[in-house]
Amino acid sequence: MAILGIDIGGSGVKGAPVDTVRGELLAERYRVPTPQPSDVTSVVEAVAEVAGQFEGQFDRVGITFPGVVVDGVTRTAANVDKSWLDAPAARLFANRLGKPVSVLNDADAAGVAEVTFGAGRDQAGLIVMLTFGTGIGSALFLDGTLIPNTEFGHLELDGYDAETRASDRAREIEELSWEKWASRVRNYLSHVEGLLSPRLFILGGGVSKKADRFLPLIDIRTPMVPATLLNNAGIIGAAQTAEIDARKGDRDGIAPHEAGARVAG
Repeated sequence: MAILGIDIGGSGVKGAPVDTVRGELLAERYRVPTPQPSDVTSVVEAVAEVAGQFEGQFDRVGITFPGVVVDGVTRTAANVDKSWLDAPAARLFANRLGKPVSVLNDADAAGVAEVTFGAGRDQAGLIVMLTFGTGIGSALFLDGTLIPNTEFGHLELDGYDAETRASDRAREIEELSWEKWASRVRNYLSHVEGLLSPRLFILGGGVSKKADRFLPLIDIRTPMVPATLLNNAGIIGAAQTAEIDARKGDRDGIAPHEAGARVAG
């Protein structure tokens, strides 16, 4: 089965067909800028433009969204237009694309990819995936089962939303040195560590390509590893989710983790 993965981000919407057995892109990904404002109609059309580049090459579509997604409905919209609040995203995308669609949180999708094919593969116990970008996304796994929509980027840190202090965007906007930013990330990770006592942190997002600049500066008890699939993780995880949905039956727009399905192992 050919599956298209599409990743909606704060700056770009990108996608490609995915080999869901090996966790690899089957073609060079295509990207368009995220519309501004990022309202429902504009983003649906941006997704359709990406999908149009691969017309005839896929049977189903997996799509990531930067917010909480429950049964294909987007419940929050922290970094996109507020028109997405309670929008029936899966149905909107499916109607526009004419294909079955699964929609899930963007960090959850990246985590699905890393736990299935990347840094978290064959790892038991509690694993936390954190993506550092425009905000901080999170994905939580227990023995290969995704616990969805955790949104740990909104934990309080120094009296603020953690992502306003420790995201990669905060580093860039405040022109923080790697040392100063790593100190904030260390405080954030220590807070999450104290709440969950995970077995492993996987650190992703664009900044993971520069892990050697900040990971050695962070001293916590929990082992940390950089994500291995980098900017393709969301695309791959979205497609993997759509493939799992297909195996469970035609439940368009309802991601498998809503029913507690394993995504790895």
